[in-house]
Amino acid sequence: MIIDPAQLLIFMMARIALNLTPGADMMFCLSQGLKSGRKAGFAASLGIATGSVIHVLLAAFGLAALIAANPVAFEVLRWAGVGYLVWLAVQALRHPVQLDLPDDARQSEPMRAWRDGVLVNLLNPKVIVFTLAFLPQFVDPERGSTVLQFLLLGLVLNVTVTTVNGFVGIGAGSVRGVLAGNRWIARTLGYVSSAVFLGLAAKLAFDRR
Repeated sequence: MIIDPAQLLIFMMARIALNLTPGADMMFCLSQGLKSGRKAGFAASLGIATGSVIHVLLAAFGLAALIAANPVAFEVLRWAGVGYLVWLAVQALRHPVQLDLPDDARQSEPMRAWRDGVLVNLLNPKVIVFTLAFLPQFVDPERGSTVLQFLLLGLVLNVTVTTVNGFVGIGAGSVRGVLAGNRWIARTLGYVSSAVFLGLAAKLAFDRR
């Protein structure tokens, strides 16, 4: 194999452990499931996975290292991410959660959740730094193409990410369905979603590399 099976197993176990630790991606999928239902919760996890694929591709071809090494590019990306999360928080307050929307009104929610998931992941430079620090530990140039190894590791990474985050998003969406029709709960979910986005924005703004 192009990747040592023992190393691949260690990588999978490490990724699963990391994925099970509550973080920005998990909180985002949770909030989307609560806000817009199971389909949106799962779509959010696919958006996160799409962003992760792009990060892996950037790392595989060396572009991520250039961004991480450039303080200006890093800060621009970081503050763009902060701004987008704050915008999502404002939107959550401006457009209260409607738990009893008809099916045709819900059709756009999964696509919106996927788009937001992609942007939340891509605009987080911490993901770039993590990808550059974590994946190369399992890449061995002596075993063949490093690009192919990055891509295979990225595939495993995204399967674990989507599985865990998708489960969280779908679970949150199931809870939302049980609460349908309660206006107080709907308002509370809007506040919770807004608080989650503001918390993620604050974490991204004040965390150091």
